Amino acid sequence: MHSTPPSTPPNEPDYEGWLTARLRHYLGRPVAADVAFAEYGLDSVAALSLYGDIEEEFGPLIDPTDIWDYPTVRELTRYLQLRDIRPCGGRRIRAAFVFTGQGCQHPGMTAGLYLHSTGYRGYLDEAADVLRPYTGLSVVDLILSGDRRIHRTAFTQPALFAVQYALARTLEEAGVRPVAVLGHGIGEYAAATAAGALPLADAAKLVALRGAFMQYLPASNGGMMATCAAPYEATEAIAGEPGVVIGAINAARATVLSGELAGLERVRARLEERGIRCTMLEVSHSFQSPLMEPMLPRFEAVARRLPGGAPRLPYYSTVHGRLTTQPLYAPYWSRQITAPVRFADAARQLLDQETPSHVVEIGPKVVLTPFVRRMGGSAGPVCLGVCRGPESNAVDLAGVLSALDAGPLSDPLVRA
Repeated sequence: MHSTPPSTPPNEPDYEGWLTARLRHYLGRPVAADVAFAEYGLDSVAALSLYGDIEEEFGPLIDPTDIWDYPTVRELTRYLQLRDIRPCGGRRIRAAFVFTGQGCQHPGMTAGLYLHSTGYRGYLDEAADVLRPYTGLSVVDLILSGDRRIHRTAFTQPALFAVQYALARTLEEAGVRPVAVLGHGIGEYAAATAAGALPLADAAKLVALRGAFMQYLPASNGGMMATCAAPYEATEAIAGEPGVVIGAINAARATVLSGELAGLERVRARLEERGIRCTMLEVSHSFQSPLMEPMLPRFEAVARRLPGGAPRLPYYSTVHGRLTTQPLYAPYWSRQITAPVRFADAARQLLDQETPSHVVEIGPKVVLTPFVRRMGGSAGPVCLGVCRGPESNAVDLAGVLSALDAGPLSDPLVRA
């Protein structure tokens, strides 16, 4: 029995036919849809020329590196079809928001966006005003001055929350309504606010006190280590090390360990003997580990006085590693402090269950979407970072809004 390949939808360009013809031009011979470009000898110069042809013919749908990430005619065709969000394509934008965790902060983060985007500036000011009674300073001033204290946990967590809240609200104001949210570590608070489970004032209080309580834990010998180990390999390596635990599982071979420094060094030696690369992280504490337990009573006392609520959007919990519809009360936020971040499990479920057309990373730089992109494969969602790094500004934001068909010139009929 033979299956018939899906026909091109009405009004959609024949990407496969066009790509086949262009590659035949560059290579001087016929090209099969499922054979990798490299096998035909396509070099970087020809690939860059192909990218230029795609942009001239169809507009800015892809980046130059996408030609190597989707290295066959069929894979690149599917990706172009997914990126084509024009109304004539009949597609609906289904954007999921993924909020980054601690470690992505940097001095001056989003300063360019603050200076040149009125909407973002207003929302960041709003968050900063709510945080000020707890932080004792304006996180806006901290950010704009390039103050190195942004790396102190007591300031890192509220500043990241403020940036993420402002970025999400800016996108929503432009018409981007997330179909689901997911947060990594401290990013869960902004995700919960976007999902309607935490009001801004309550989230700001929890985040600011959480960061302060962690910052002023008694001095410890704890740390964190990123590894290229699979979870089972990491579990084997930490056997016999009661002071070391798995702190996060970000992807199939991206496991973070947390705990006592001496134990981490022993685990590092074991893993590197097996050819598994490890990197100690520059963190002040061993987050997501039992070494955080001394601050839990103080945090729980605050969290119990705040009501919390059930998310009004699909909320993919990195505590549970799945969708949760339960109210996010104090026990959840307390457990979140010491539980491993199950990002990989939660992200895979989000992709499978929500089938987003786009995943938008909400944070000051891109950290998580490379993991999501690999999980989704060639048929997965378009992954966008609102901020690519320190130089991001309003032009980058405009590009993201354009990709999501959002903003003043958008067509609301193509969004979910």
